[in-house]
Amino acid sequence: MGGALGRVVRSGVGRRRVQTVVIAIATMMAVASAVVAGSLIVASNAPFDHAFAQQNGAHLTVQFDPGRANTAQLAATGDEAGVTASAGPYPTTTIRPVDARGGHLPTLTLVGRSGPRAEVDDLDLRSGRWAAKPGEIVLDSSFSGPDLALGSTLQASDAVDSPTLTIVGFALSVSRTADVWTTPAQARALASKETPLTSQMLYRFDSADTEKQLTADRKQLAAAVPSGALLGSQSYLETKRDADQGAAPTIPFLVAFGVLGIVMSVIIVGSVTSGAVGSSLRRIGILKAIGFTPREVVRAYVAQALIPATVGIGLGVVLGNLLAVPLLDDTEQAYGIGTLGVTWWVDVVVPAAALLVVGTAALVPALRAGRLSTVEAIAVGRAPRPGRGQWAHRAAGRLPLPRAVTYGLASPFAHPVRTVAMLLAVAFGTIAATFAVGLTASLTAVGAAADPEESAAVTVFGGGGPGVASGGPPQEAGRSEAPATDPARIRAAVEAQEGTASYYAMTRADAAVAGVTGSVQVALYQGESRAGSYEMISGHWLSGAGQAVVGSGFLEHTGTELGDTVRVTYEGDTRSLRIVGEAFDTSDGGMAVHGNIADFPAAQPRMFLVEVKPGVSPVEYAAKLAAVVQPLGGDAMANAPSANDNFIVILESMAALLTLMLVSVAGLGVLNSVVLDTRERVHDLGVCKALGMSPRQTVSLVLASVAGIGVLGGLIGVPAGFALHGFVLPVMGHAAGTELPPSVLDVYVPWQLLLLGLAGIAIAMLGALLPAGWAAKVRTATALRTE
Repeated sequence: MGGALGRVVRSGVGRRRVQTVVIAIATMMAVASAVVAGSLIVASNAPFDHAFAQQNGAHLTVQFDPGRANTAQLAATGDEAGVTASAGPYPTTTIRPVDARGGHLPTLTLVGRSGPRAEVDDLDLRSGRWAAKPGEIVLDSSFSGPDLALGSTLQASDAVDSPTLTIVGFALSVSRTADVWTTPAQARALASKETPLTSQMLYRFDSADTEKQLTADRKQLAAAVPSGALLGSQSYLETKRDADQGAAPTIPFLVAFGVLGIVMSVIIVGSVTSGAVGSSLRRIGILKAIGFTPREVVRAYVAQALIPATVGIGLGVVLGNLLAVPLLDDTEQAYGIGTLGVTWWVDVVVPAAALLVVGTAALVPALRAGRLSTVEAIAVGRAPRPGRGQWAHRAAGRLPLPRAVTYGLASPFAHPVRTVAMLLAVAFGTIAATFAVGLTASLTAVGAAADPEESAAVTVFGGGGPGVASGGPPQEAGRSEAPATDPARIRAAVEAQEGTASYYAMTRADAAVAGVTGSVQVALYQGESRAGSYEMISGHWLSGAGQAVVGSGFLEHTGTELGDTVRVTYEGDTRSLRIVGEAFDTSDGGMAVHGNIADFPAAQPRMFLVEVKPGVSPVEYAAKLAAVVQPLGGDAMANAPSANDNFIVILESMAALLTLMLVSVAGLGVLNSVVLDTRERVHDLGVCKALGMSPRQTVSLVLASVAGIGVLGGLIGVPAGFALHGFVLPVMGHAAGTELPPSVLDVYVPWQLLLLGLAGIAIAMLGALLPAGWAAKVRTATALRTE
């Protein structure tokens, strides 16, 4: 664009430096917000499927007996018909490590691999490096946290001569083929009679979409090796179901923030651009007076808006990609999947849509100005239409407030469209803050309510011990839990141990429930189990024999409700139990049943959950008690933080980052609107200054002009954020297969809502501070010369 029209465009952009910079910054933040929001929404679409394809995940993870099938025989299975890729064999065993505080981790599947790269299950090394020598391990990234970091050490077991293992890296297997990786030599060295060595093979097939196809593939592999060599297998479909269920609760949360970010971006970009063009009516009139046609005027002012907006859009795409890195990293951990990045088409669609919004927002006021007559455009100038907002000035003038304040309170009514845009920006910022506060409180409540067994200070095992960590391959065929010791002797040891405050006993086993296909996990309690009770959604916890407490998934699957009876068969003994409570329990897909040991004479307690007295160290208590119960066939351990705690911390940090970003965008929207309004009224401010208005009164005037908007934005935003929380949280619960208890839903307290209402005022005031300071500093003569 050259000639006179080009000079007009360049002059307009250069002359209004403050406005140009504000437009660029506001557009940059809005586009960055949209890029992040779009990326999060894309990331919530089938995350496991994308990560599985990226890592060439294993359709089948198979364990073989190395004594019956040698390395050459196992490698040859990769050439079977239908096998498209294979990896292995890898030496595999299990360990039950002890952390530096003496706490026991669950039993973990350990695999020996020379590196993370492979044709199947191409691991994502999230941090650190691969194990290169004995004593080094790479841990699954789900265990990463303050207690387990790079350089942390674990004992392979609680035996005195157990080797020390140093964490040198964290990796992620979407196929969940292992919990720990080390060198092949170290894996063989850690195997023992109790945890014998097996060989792991990983396979991909050309037909693996259904359980039926995978069953056929497994039979083909079993026939290709000597009889009895195949010990067990894990299907990726099982892993996919677990991963999808784990990711499902986060999707509504991410979509809610994503939609908020995109809507706010459109509002801010549109209001910034239209306000910039709409504030130039007088100059448009001058251009028409010196011979510019309406079409040239429209082109000039659309170009003036596009230049800073385009710069802001370009910077916004870069900033959005940078901001998306930590958020997508948190999303990866929340979903338990591989590396996520900003999808290429998000970086194309968002700037294209932003340019369209900018062009449309600039075109509408420019066309309107182009249709004005020259005299009308010059006469209107920067001032609002005659008479607009006068009633507000008259009404505000009657208030018992300083004149500068009442003048400011009435100012927004002179520009209703700009005021509405500013109000929406403040309201959306307040919605985001209110939703984030409620979400954080709810996630904290979920962490406190989930799996109450882990909240016990010490767990005492009366035989068997904990099973393989979730995500590891199944236990090899032919292996069983250690026989349970006499629970009465374990109970006596717990009662006699100094520092015991309280305890209850329980056991978990598979049972049959009438009307339910397959087995159902049953947890049976003995003693005062209220300390281990789940949060109740409805009804009450166990209070006597003949009762059952179930999760929402069980009620939905069986069509039962509170007061109904269910027939439970345990060890050949059948009892009818009355459902007395609906618990916030998602274990076993929400199908777990909780009952009393007294109802099943064959049941014996296998675990004792102990609370210690104040001032007693759980680690020291567990060590002393373990020395007593180990000769009896039992064990004791202090409970370590769960992976669920890390998951909640991840979601809370994501909510905080997203809220900060949206509130910043809202504040920039206010800043831009106040800059435009202040520069339009600079002549009026000069008159007021000439009549004796002090700089402090000028600041009061500008801040008062947004105070009402802040109050109204808070009044709109807090109820809307409250309602959004009330909508999204149950959706998250349903995605996880459960209803939510009142302790998770009813998290707001009156003083919080009051402070959140003030957040609207804070956003508006902070956005107006800079232009208020500029208005107070401008010289009276300079302001009076401005038209």
